[in-house]
Amino acid sequence: MDPEDSSEFEEDEEEEEEDDDLMLFILPALYLASTGIGTLDQRSMVSDGTAIETPSQVSKFNDAEWICKVLEDDRGQGYDKLRVEPHILLELSRYLRSNDLLRNTRGVSVEEKIGMFIYMLSRNASFQKLNDRFKYSTETIHRHIKVCFDAVTPMTAEFVKPPLIQAHRKISSDTRYGPYFENCIGAIDGIHVPMTISDSEAAPYRNRQESLSQNVMLACDFDLNFVYVSCSREGSASDAAVLYSAIESGFEVPRGKYYLVDGGYANTPSFLAPYNEVPYHTEEQDESNFQPMDYRELFNLRHAQLHRHIKRAVGLLKMRFPILNVATSYRKDTQLKIPSAAVVLHNIIQRQGGNEELLCEQTIPFASHKTVNLPSGDDTYGYDVSAFNSECDMGNALRDGIALRMWADYESSMCLISE
Repeated sequence: MDPEDSSEFEEDEEEEEEDDDLMLFILPALYLASTGIGTLDQRSMVSDGTAIETPSQVSKFNDAEWICKVLEDDRGQGYDKLRVEPHILLELSRYLRSNDLLRNTRGVSVEEKIGMFIYMLSRNASFQKLNDRFKYSTETIHRHIKVCFDAVTPMTAEFVKPPLIQAHRKISSDTRYGPYFENCIGAIDGIHVPMTISDSEAAPYRNRQESLSQNVMLACDFDLNFVYVSCSREGSASDAAVLYSAIESGFEVPRGKYYLVDGGYANTPSFLAPYNEVPYHTEEQDESNFQPMDYRELFNLRHAQLHRHIKRAVGLLKMRFPILNVATSYRKDTQLKIPSAAVVLHNIIQRQGGNEELLCEQTIPFASHKTVNLPSGDDTYGYDVSAFNSECDMGNALRDGIALRMWADYESSMCLISE
């Protein structure tokens, strides 16, 4: 059963709320009194009355303890369990509560609900796994996961916003990029997220690797925050077609500004792509002290160095939420929401100072029934979007202007070095 199938349980929500505050304050107090952990002023609970953690046992009470312990830990075990620092989980819970997006219900705090939700995304946890870990009935788990999807997914309007139009400091302060890329506001890439879907609906979602996926478009700024996410397009759709769909759905690029894209997209004034059939392997070039031979190679090198911000952002997203790497057993509608929810949570973690180094050091096991082969993105633009085709000449002129200007300055600097 999927969380969206749980509407029959929603009527119980109103009744449960009546006892919330009483249950949430009494249980931790009883625990503290019985264990002698400390006085009321020293106890390990937040002001909203969240409970405290103990090692895994079988009572519902101990799972309330578990969430509060996660909040209290400074990373450490709490981070290892939920893939997000406890202070960030606490701030998110306060935001959800203060904006009436989630509410405490009988014996279940907002912190525990969002904890269940993040646990699901970071572990690809089945409802049985959530049931085993949190000791609630399957119906209760379904209900709380559903309300978390309903609360978090619409938060894209607040936490996934267009970037600033001013030149980013990483461009303006670096002579390799400024002033050549002063109008660049971010980078775009597409990822394929595996799906499980019925045979009758599968055909459009079958990608060129013959597996099932949705093609998700992501745009980020140079601080590794996502500024746009477009979900639900079929795995058979090209990257350029997904971008065009996003534009039709409201994605805008300010006049005179542009995003960097890879070769799978058309080269237009709003979406600047590298030169085709020219070296574009920034890691190898960096390691070999690559010396470009002409303006096109130099442009591709600088383009690749900036465009890899989206690769880093996607890498962080997938490390935080490995559910994006596997096909889940949820209903189609829920699967299509997962990337948006993950992006919202990623941005919140980034803005709250989530520790990237600690993330890279952690390895979280997650459930996966099978490994699938997914496309890594279109290699070259296939001229399948007529609206882009008509803009390619203008995009080529913009790219040449940047590249030639950059090359002239590069040659001058090389001459000065040789002298």
